[in-house]
Amino acid sequence: MAQEMEKRINEVCIRILASSRSELYLHMRFLDVALSAFSYVQNPEMGTLGTDGVGLYYNPSYLGGLYRQGRVFVNRAYLHMVFHCIFAHPWKDVRLRKKRASRLVEEETADLLWEVSCDIASEAMIDSIPLHCVRRPASVLRRETYASLGKKRRVLNAEGVFGALLEDKPDLERLRRLKEEFYVDDHSLWSGGKRRAPSQRPKENWDDIRDKMETELQSFGQDSAVGASEGILEQIKVENRDSYDYRRFLQKFAVLKEEQQIDPDSFDYGFYSYGLSLYGNMPLIEPQESREVKKVEEFVIAIDTSMSCSGELVKAFLKETYSILRETESFFRKINIHIIQCDEVVQSDDKITSQEELKAYMEHLELLGQGGTDFRPVFTRVEELLAKREFTSLKGLLYFTDGKGIFPQKMPRYETAFVLMQKEYEEIDVPAWAIKIYLDQEEMQAYKEGITDEH
Repeated sequence: MAQEMEKRINEVCIRILASSRSELYLHMRFLDVALSAFSYVQNPEMGTLGTDGVGLYYNPSYLGGLYRQGRVFVNRAYLHMVFHCIFAHPWKDVRLRKKRASRLVEEETADLLWEVSCDIASEAMIDSIPLHCVRRPASVLRRETYASLGKKRRVLNAEGVFGALLEDKPDLERLRRLKEEFYVDDHSLWSGGKRRAPSQRPKENWDDIRDKMETELQSFGQDSAVGASEGILEQIKVENRDSYDYRRFLQKFAVLKEEQQIDPDSFDYGFYSYGLSLYGNMPLIEPQESREVKKVEEFVIAIDTSMSCSGELVKAFLKETYSILRETESFFRKINIHIIQCDEVVQSDDKITSQEELKAYMEHLELLGQGGTDFRPVFTRVEELLAKREFTSLKGLLYFTDGKGIFPQKMPRYETAFVLMQKEYEEIDVPAWAIKIYLDQEEMQAYKEGITDEH
């Protein structure tokens, strides 16, 4: 009898969730794949609802109570968890952000800050959707929170909310009030939860869903849902931006060259041992004293010194460059780097030939210019250097800027990347031949302060 009752309760819960999924789909067809990505799993031990990106876990009593309040509440909870997954909240590595936050607030507050930020980001997105299937009156606290955050961040994604809240150095009591206001689901499954089958790769699956959603919204967004898709597309663009991997990108500038070092790969121990056995102490072959390696030797760093770029952030950018240069496995000991400062005209051009020179340059850095922004003079200067044979194997140019300036029309003969520093999301259009690398200003600030992730 008890088993029959449990089976019937489970069937009712699945119908509730399936009905919610169908209603959301009818109004927001661009969410079709995302809404169908969950399997429904009953979990009486869970107090509310939760997801690990594969299953939607529910407590039957809680779900039933939510449904009695109204279908809108179930719809919102379902969509809340979908947005968590679309925007990759369960898989974010935020250790660096929490470390920086713990310098300003208590560690417990820093931990709670990220949980609250993710919930606010999901709820803000739902509250911006003008559809009756998810509309509910907003409380005073909710309206005040959105108004306060909106003054600091244009896009209320989790990272933006986290940074905006941190600026106010919130106390634990305030965060607990926000958690109570915006709480919808249990985040405990985000840390890994139960072991999954090898075929279950939720992060990769949701990355693929998000990529397809961006394409669909850009192509057919206006027909998908009136007023519902614009904000979602903006946040998806933020999440889909190429992640910043400066070290990996610099490998594009590597060249093949001989370097003085023992080459164990060319050493034949058979001949070595045979010589020792035949002649006593005379090996027949010694290892080569040089080997061909592919490392970075030459490139140009251009620094936008217009009014819009902070000297402190420039130093943080150079500091990270220096930390990579110290790794001899990635760079030759002798290097040829030109650091060009430019606003509307080239203000300085310094040649760096070693790690020590780069360190000295950073310690005595003085930004020159502070005028408008024109990227063209740097490319003209590099062409002049190439004509003078200042470079033998120049592979690329890194331009550190906010991206607001005049770009050259002609494609250069070397790879070019505009390293774009941003406090919050803003789409920057660069020429088709250039690469965009977005840097988060808050993470660079954390790096400048010496906060690194040990893992």
